[in-house]
Amino acid sequence: MPSLSAALTDEAKKPAIVEDCLKLIDAEVADKGGLSGMAVKAAYATVKGIKPGFVKSVVEGLLPEFAQALEPLAQEASSKGQDVKTYLVANQGRAADALLAVTDAKAQKSTNGVVKGTYSKLRGSAKKNVEAAIPRLGELIVRHAV
Repeated sequence: MPSLSAALTDEAKKPAIVEDCLKLIDAEVADKGGLSGMAVKAAYATVKGIKPGFVKSVVEGLLPEFAQALEPLAQEASSKGQDVKTYLVANQGRAADALLAVTDAKAQKSTNGVVKGTYSKLRGSAKKNVEAAIPRLGELIVRHAV
C-alpha cells in the first residue's frame, strides 16, 4: 500500500477525493441534531456563505495535511495487519486529535474574522463531532487509498 499521504494527494484521484470529502461533511452536518446540531448547521451555513466554493477550497488545502496527520495511524494499522477503517474507528480519539491539530493551527493563523470566530465557538464540541465522522472517513480512505 502506498503511503496514505501519497494516495490521498494523487492528482489523478484528487477531484474524486475532494468531492467525497464534501459529501462526508454535508452528511455529518445533516446528521447533527438538538441544540448543538442547530449550532453546527448554522455555523456551516455561515462558512459556506462566505463565498461560493470556500469549503471546497479549504478541503483541497487541508487534504495533504490531514493525510499526513493520519499517516501514523494508517501505518500502525498496516503493521498490525488491520483494516485502516477499523483501526481508525478503534482509535477515533487519536484520529480526531490528529485532524484537529491541523485545523487548530490553521484557525490560529486565519485572518478571516468570521471563520476564526465560528471555529472558536464550535471548537469545544469539535472532538466529539470529528470522532463521529471517523467511520465515514475510514470508508473514504478505504475507497481511495487502499
